Amino acid sequence: MGVDIDAFELVKVEAMIRPFKLDDVKERLTELEVGGMTVTEVKGFGRTGGKTEFYRGSAYVIDFVPKIKIEVVVPAARSEEVIAAIREVAASDRIGDGKIFVTPVLEAVRIRTDERGESAL
Repeated sequence: MGVDIDAFELVKVEAMIRPFKLDDVKERLTELEVGGMTVTEVKGFGRTGGKTEFYRGSAYVIDFVPKIKIEVVVPAARSEEVIAAIREVAASDRIGDGKIFVTPVLEAVRIRTDERGESAL
């Protein structure tokens, strides 16, 4: 029971990736002429629930692992291309590579000009 993403003009692709992969992902998305992106430093955990570190012989759990969240809004027709590009560059085939989420965007508005939809990107 999935959403027909093609029913929407625009989608937001959010990717949680390892911090050291940011430059490679940015470069790849620039090659695809993705018009802009928002990047945020975030912390979280997935199935592994964090990791155990040792400091001066004592073990402690790091509950939240640092990640980078990349957000781009693209035409729905380009979403698979963008997802594939992020996966290609960010994947290391190890636990903790991250996740990609795609959500519909109901409207985009450029504040300065009031352009809407794809032209606002």
